[in-house]
Amino acid sequence: MNGVRTASGGILIAVEGIDADAILKTARHALESRSRGGISKWDASGVFQDLSVADKEAGAPSPRTLLLLYAADLAFRLRWQIRPALLEGRTVVAAPYIETAVAFGRAAGLPAVWLANLFRFAPRPGERRFVHASRQRAREVSDGFVGFSCDRIVGDDDNGRERRRLIDGTSAELRKAARR
Repeated sequence: MNGVRTASGGILIAVEGIDADAILKTARHALESRSRGGISKWDASGVFQDLSVADKEAGAPSPRTLLLLYAADLAFRLRWQIRPALLEGRTVVAAPYIETAVAFGRAAGLPAVWLANLFRFAPRPGERRFVHASRQRAREVSDGFVGFSCDRIVGDDDNGRERRRLIDGTSAELRKAARR
């Protein structure tokens, strides 16, 4: 793969999936054999934490809005965490990176071209790892980007049918991405 590997030896590893706990476990495992490295987690900018305390009157964000916020958070991570560490020759594990957000966007019905353009600014990782949760575990997840987004979009209005559809669709899209 033609990914990011700096002249100083830094490498970007992407860990993708729905289950935030499993993503972090895989990220830690990816760093075990490397002497210098760190993990860049979603919501490093705090934008999603701010969104989580918004009043109900603010309304539910759309999938497009959530992905724009994710892209802004990723730009923050790249500027303040990922690129500086890579330039120092460190390994950086992005947990998650682009494929998780794209899979969520596809499950929500957003066009692939729009999603590709949205994340065009992000460098390709040198390595990609995918964490596939069981269907039951994936549907139970409420942390991480996908769980957070599903909870914000649908709430409890339809006995969880739309949430399950988004989770299952995101899982299916991630499995496709892992095969590419």
